[in-house]
Amino acid sequence: MHKAPRSRLVTDRARLGHKMRYALSHPRRVLPYLRRAGRDCWLRLRHRGSHIAYYRAVMASDTARSPEAAVGGRPSHARWLAIGEMQYDYLVRHGLKPQDRMLEIGCGNLRAGWRFIEHLEPGHYYGIDISPDILVEAKKTVVRYGLQDKLPYLTPVDNLTLDFLPGSFFTVVHAHSVFSHSPLEVIDECLAHVGRVLAPGGWFDFTYDRTEGSEHQVLGEDFYYRTETLIQLAGKHGLAARHMEDWEQLPHGQSKLRITHRAAAAPPDARTTEETS
Repeated sequence: MHKAPRSRLVTDRARLGHKMRYALSHPRRVLPYLRRAGRDCWLRLRHRGSHIAYYRAVMASDTARSPEAAVGGRPSHARWLAIGEMQYDYLVRHGLKPQDRMLEIGCGNLRAGWRFIEHLEPGHYYGIDISPDILVEAKKTVVRYGLQDKLPYLTPVDNLTLDFLPGSFFTVVHAHSVFSHSPLEVIDECLAHVGRVLAPGGWFDFTYDRTEGSEHQVLGEDFYYRTETLIQLAGKHGLAARHMEDWEQLPHGQSKLRITHRAAAAPPDARTTEETS
């Protein structure tokens, strides 16, 4: 069983002491880190007041260098395939069926999306992303895997209000490595609106970087949250959330929550919940 070490869950990566220890242990990563920090500082200044605009610029920069690396595909195409397969296999084990109508938030260049498109009936996959650049790469992925007849919808967005989508429509909503790059107000916006588009009995899975220490962020790109913070945020919008322990058995560094309409949630003694401290 894969389990995150306790030390990783309590580390505050924003602290100067951690950064210095990390630099001493990984000297070859110092220069790339400094370059990224300089670029991110410039982009934050250009897009002050809008995290979405800032991160869209980050994605444009990353995609220009490597579309696969931009969506966490380092260090190889094989890694890109493996992470996509992990997401796909997990949802299929949890009951993803060809007739499901799926919304993928932050679909990227379809690292997992091409497998979902292949699995689902034509017209049942909707992918949205804040980055037009990465969606151009997503269309190339559709062509590469010959999925044109599956009629996937790929749409750029500039917020997560989901206001252009039909109500009570999607049986599965999925966001992988999206909230790990989002400040709390962006997550709150999504949770405030996802219930409207989620069909009765449907579910919304999202991953996040979990901490059991202080919540923090690094470079305005990577955000670490306590599980109870996100569960309470979902509850504020009439949604139930449960920690998916079986996801943490997989070799992936993030954690996962499943969101449902509160009325559809299982009784507390029938599901796994995160302990609050």
